[in-house]
Amino acid sequence: MDSTQLKKLTIAIVGGGYGGASAAKALSLLGATVTVYEQATQIREVGAGIGLRPSSMDQFRRWGIFDDIAKVTSASDYFEILTADNNPIMKDTWPGMDDYEVTTHTHLIHRNDFIQALVGVLPDGMIKLGHRLADIAESPDKVTLTFANGEVAEADLVVGADGIKSTVRQKLFSDQQPRFAGEHAYRVVVDADKSHGLVIDDNLRMYLGRGTKVYVLPLRHRGQMSFDITALNADSTWTPQVTKDDMLATIEGFDERIVKTAQDLDFDKVNVRAVYDIDPVDNWVTNRVSLLGDSAHSMCHHQGQGANSAILDAGAIADALAQASSITEALASYMAARKPVTDELQRISRQGWTEDEVNAVFPGQKTAAGQTGSDSQ
Repeated sequence: MDSTQLKKLTIAIVGGGYGGASAAKALSLLGATVTVYEQATQIREVGAGIGLRPSSMDQFRRWGIFDDIAKVTSASDYFEILTADNNPIMKDTWPGMDDYEVTTHTHLIHRNDFIQALVGVLPDGMIKLGHRLADIAESPDKVTLTFANGEVAEADLVVGADGIKSTVRQKLFSDQQPRFAGEHAYRVVVDADKSHGLVIDDNLRMYLGRGTKVYVLPLRHRGQMSFDITALNADSTWTPQVTKDDMLATIEGFDERIVKTAQDLDFDKVNVRAVYDIDPVDNWVTNRVSLLGDSAHSMCHHQGQGANSAILDAGAIADALAQASSITEALASYMAARKPVTDELQRISRQGWTEDEVNAVFPGQKTAAGQTGSDSQ
């Protein structure tokens, strides 16, 4: 589409998380009129830290916001996988660091710092809060959005970036529900000086024990550490009712620094959730509507690719619109480019545990976390 066509486009993005905010930035750079509709009354992210891969950081460089993101991150050279008692398994540089003209690191960032940085580079008024999507209807020349607050909006193109429980997906594409991965995740941010020596540099470390993984992600730029314990558990309750003793039992026999850090935690500050993903969705696009990020391909967190995939989706849909002759052609091109990649990432991200570990917790059952008998990072 040429610049005149792009400047006439009205685009509605449903969801103001990582994917929605990234899409808003990428699509607004085309000259389109973009509005983001977010159901929450404020933009914030709970949880802990994530790693923004070189491919994501390169997108930010292309969008002119690299420095805005980088200033609230720590640049990381490598990741390391160790046994529960701190013996090395593997150590490798982050893939893709040398794929660009400038060496580009993985950057470690707190989830809330990330969303605030993204929102901060969007024009005032682009995000409309308190807009929960109730219905969506597509006609040949427009898409109509109806919100629970009674407001109605029309757009030439709608991007559904409304997460794992996506209303856009369920209304137009698939009624499949999130799938339990057979595990619980305990996440919290810890002051670096209370980490019992776990924070030594700016590199991610993952410790593996039977049925449990501990992710230590330094956030030294803010004097903290992201601490994540992910353990097999048969309780599929979305927000499980567990105790600190339950959490401590999952790391029995781990490195004493991990155990001491966990023992010192204020458990009221620990975010606890059951882990869910979705099966691959057969189709993401219509003539004027597309899914993006978790709404299209929510995945388990073992590969750390959820936010990164959403960012790359945003870049891909903007590129497709710039190169295609119509919205319909652009959306088809976008899905053709991204779906094979994210289907594979979803598959790999389910390879979190060995068959023996899964069978110990789920005798004779299959779960999303135990689709194969390998452990992949």
